[in-house]
Amino acid sequence: MPAPYRGFRWERADGVGTVVLDRPDKLNALTFEVYDELVRLFAEVGSDAAVKAVVIRGEGRAFCSGGDVNEIIGKLLDRPLEDRLAFTRTTCALVRNIRSCPQPVVASLHGAVAGAGAVIALTKVGLSGADMGAAWLLPRVVGLGRASGILLLGDAVPADEAHRIGLVHRVVPDGDLAAETAALARRLADGSEAGIRATKRMLREEEALGFDAALEAEAAGQAALLGGPDHREYHRAFNEKRKPVFRKPGA
Repeated sequence: MPAPYRGFRWERADGVGTVVLDRPDKLNALTFEVYDELVRLFAEVGSDAAVKAVVIRGEGRAFCSGGDVNEIIGKLLDRPLEDRLAFTRTTCALVRNIRSCPQPVVASLHGAVAGAGAVIALTKVGLSGADMGAAWLLPRVVGLGRASGILLLGDAVPADEAHRIGLVHRVVPDGDLAAETAALARRLADGSEAGIRATKRMLREEEALGFDAALEAEAAGQAALLGGPDHREYHRAFNEKRKPVFRKPGA
């Protein structure tokens, strides 16, 4: 990977890359530098053969409280429109790069997950709730009705409710979060890299396709994977009655 990233920690171990937001005294509020560097990381991580899964977590009492009120919002108030637009495009580029990087990304959430940290509750600070792709992404996850309520009212969504409506994948006791996150990332990193990357890519690309086009895209994708090294390893393992061992990062 290129030069070290600034504004957060980037760690790699045994196939898992971890982004650690580490401004705990500010509830990991984001700065201009953090946004720029996260955009750079997710543009570059796809070519890092040593990373098969990515985790994002926050230090201290919260995951992320959003954009820093003074470091970002205060400094943008009197800037010209083109400067404000350049910043909002950067925030959108971050979401785009996270979605387009080939590795699966696991968000390990605890405490406050607000503002840009969750792309919700922005109406309460005088901004549109349609930010960083939220008005496009959220209805596809929880439905238009629930998404409208979340984005228009800006109310907090408790963890159990977030799980019930499909906003988060899993809810665990706070003391178990680190272990559960590590276990989930391990499962992804030990899985078939080719299969997982193809699945993430198809989930993204099929959003713009009609059903017939999606079927053809999936047929082409499966045909490309059939006979590949991961599928061959699964076939051998099945017949040898053992667990498949897929290629390690960079192998």
